[in-house]
Amino acid sequence: MSRKNKKNRQKKQEELETQELEQETAQEEESNNNEENSANDELQKCKEELEEQKEKYLRALADFENMKKRLEKDKLNAMHYANEAFAKDLLSVLDTFENALKSIEQIDTNSQDAIEKIKEGMVLTYEQLLSVLKKHGVEEVENEGEFNPELHQAVTQMDSSEHKSGEIVQVLQKGYKLKERLLRPSMVATCK
Repeated sequence: MSRKNKKNRQKKQEELETQELEQETAQEEESNNNEENSANDELQKCKEELEEQKEKYLRALADFENMKKRLEKDKLNAMHYANEAFAKDLLSVLDTFENALKSIEQIDTNSQDAIEKIKEGMVLTYEQLLSVLKKHGVEEVENEGEFNPELHQAVTQMDSSEHKSGEIVQVLQKGYKLKERLLRPSMVATCK
């Protein structure tokens, strides 16, 4: 064999090896591109899912904020109008007082009978007011017996042969409770 043939064969061999190498490189690049495309597809899916979750979160947050505002508004309304029933019930007492004042103007003031009618009207109005207060849980503080610093305020002390030391002798101003909460303590005089 001649050198030329050897060189040609060697050249062909090198060309074949180069072609095989180029094919392998092309296949690797195609494989890498496929993997890259697959990774890009997966990344795109993740991004879309993230956006979807982000939207759900923002909607939930907006709903929460709206609910919070609604509850705050309801709370304020409840506070503003909490005494509505109480005020409505007091209106009947106010009406009774107005009627009493009108009837006083029409009565002859020299008459003893007129004074009795005024007294009777005042008593009825007072009883009506007590009834409304009791209906709404407002009750008078018990003022009999031993002084209780949680319910009474001692304003003065007096001598009394009928009472023991520390007992209530006289009530100067009545105290009231709303259910179990003290609205105002009774102002009392206690025995020395």
